Amino acid sequence: MKTYTTADANPAALRDKLTVIYGYGSQGRAHARNLRDSGFNVLVAARPDGASFKQAQEDGLAVDTPENAIPKADLIALLTPDMVQAELYEQIVAPLAKPGAALLFAHGFNVHFGAITPRQDLDVILVAPKGPGALVRSQYEEGRGVPSLFAIHQDATGKARELSLAYADGIGGTRGGVIETTFPEETETDLFGEQAVLCGGATELVVMGFETLVEAGYQPEIAYYEVLHELKLIVDLLNEGGLARMHQFISETAQYGDLTRGPRVVDEHARTQMRQVLKEIRDGTFAREWIAEHKAGRANYQALKQKDLDHPIEEVGRRLRASMSWLKDSASAKKAAA
Repeated sequence: MKTYTTADANPAALRDKLTVIYGYGSQGRAHARNLRDSGFNVLVAARPDGASFKQAQEDGLAVDTPENAIPKADLIALLTPDMVQAELYEQIVAPLAKPGAALLFAHGFNVHFGAITPRQDLDVILVAPKGPGALVRSQYEEGRGVPSLFAIHQDATGKARELSLAYADGIGGTRGGVIETTFPEETETDLFGEQAVLCGGATELVVMGFETLVEAGYQPEIAYYEVLHELKLIVDLLNEGGLARMHQFISETAQYGDLTRGPRVVDEHARTQMRQVLKEIRDGTFAREWIAEHKAGRANYQALKQKDLDHPIEEVGRRLRASMSWLKDSASAKKAAA
């Protein structure tokens, strides 16, 4: 596996061209500002009556309507939420993009699952930082970069790879290292990680642990500290140095409990369910379900989300976090940095 760095990128391949950022959310805002600060020619496409238009102007970026911006673009970074991308592509990007332009995504969902079928004359590429937009920006400002992935779905001009690496370099990705993948691999592994481990798996484990302790008669506040609050300690250790670092900094009692009881909680049944979740991602079941849910108005999604937000662990957490001054300091620092 090759890791691409700044030495592999040719920023000049894109620096003198016009890059249009369509979608000024977490990733879009970070990408636009990093590219601008790297000397790239950046234009943000946004509706004049929207918050993104005003925010981009306040950030010192050139802004225009999508209808005016897209026809001028040499590279269009379509960074809007997944569920509106297909409509925006069909209504604005496809009819207005000039021949031979490049179309860039940060997630391969719509292309991989066929919601978007790109024009044959377009380069279709992916650059996906492995971190949220705020981190992409803060690491860039500190002279570092968030590791990223890149992929090529369609190389109409023969320049797709060069453009991908130039874009990755412009947002700081080559400082952290860039790995080549494919649209299917990025999409399927990203969805699996979210559903089985990072979001779905982790939150369900936390909530079930909280419920188990409270059901057994322990105070909800104590349960919160043990199964949610202290999770950050373990995640930070894992992030810093994997399993080895975690074992280095937890007690031997904790290590023994981990090694003997962990596999009883997350057992072969969990592995079977993970395989089923992955199967539903790979065969398109999840994508079809989520697209249908969005088109139907998201009633089930909203109900499930509200159930999460109404859980007792949320009320307990709000009360306890109110006394954690460092969380307020961190939030203020992030707001100031933004």
